[in-house]
Amino acid sequence: MINVCDINIMKPLLAEHGFHFSKAKGQNFLIAPWVPESIAVKSGVDETVGVLEIGPGIGPLTQQLCLRAKKVCAVELDERLEPILEKTVGEFDNLEIIWNDVLKLDLPALVAGEFEGLRPMACANLPYYITSPILSALLEAECFEAVTVMVQKEVAQRIAAKPGSADYSAFTVFCQYYAEPELLFDVPAHCFLPQPKVTSAVITLRTRKEKPWDISDEKVFFRLVRSSFAMRRKKLSNGLASGFPELGKAGAAEVIAAAGFAPNIRGENLSIPEFARIANEIVKRREA
Repeated sequence: MINVCDINIMKPLLAEHGFHFSKAKGQNFLIAPWVPESIAVKSGVDETVGVLEIGPGIGPLTQQLCLRAKKVCAVELDERLEPILEKTVGEFDNLEIIWNDVLKLDLPALVAGEFEGLRPMACANLPYYITSPILSALLEAECFEAVTVMVQKEVAQRIAAKPGSADYSAFTVFCQYYAEPELLFDVPAHCFLPQPKVTSAVITLRTRKEKPWDISDEKVFFRLVRSSFAMRRKKLSNGLASGFPELGKAGAAEVIAAAGFAPNIRGENLSIPEFARIANEIVKRREA
């Protein structure tokens, strides 16, 4: 197995195929072998698992996943990598590479077709510029047991944040609605080529089999969350009146009171069950 994290192997391999890093695709390749190995181990992948990997690059994480999983499907957009991946991961008969944009795929259909009888998981070293759309697609698909990704450290902290903290955001609520996050470890910038300007972190999100709260209308819930954080420094009533103009300021204040909160409550301090209470009051008011 080629050690693709060895810079003395990687550079000639890339040069041989005339490969140049694409800034537009956010390409930073790992040169520290402990990183892909740690991701594969801590993700919980074993022979009972089928893994969807997004963006294999030149294959360092792909190799580690193939050594452990029953099957790996790697989705790669950059077809320039095909001859390189043939050399670095071509030996694995439990690997299938799909040359496509993961955001254009029907993920539940792919998982059902490729991983029958296996525990489906997703793993990825995500390009920073497209982290949110890909992570959103993986969670909304609701077909993975766990999603383990390497992202910018600030994003990982935001995903795992607690209500009332500076990192708590609408994206936090979205991620924690679907899954329970756990920060695993940091990855310093010197572990990559080219070297990014930020520290990365690996986080795993174990998807919720059941959501422990009662939400009568999911669309209202997420609209409430977005409007709350759009004006995070102001009282919730301001965001609510802006996000739900049909309520008006008086109606927003009534909804907050009916849900059992003080008039000066801010959205950044609310947990998911608390957002759910307010969302359900909005729905109740609509239906009255």
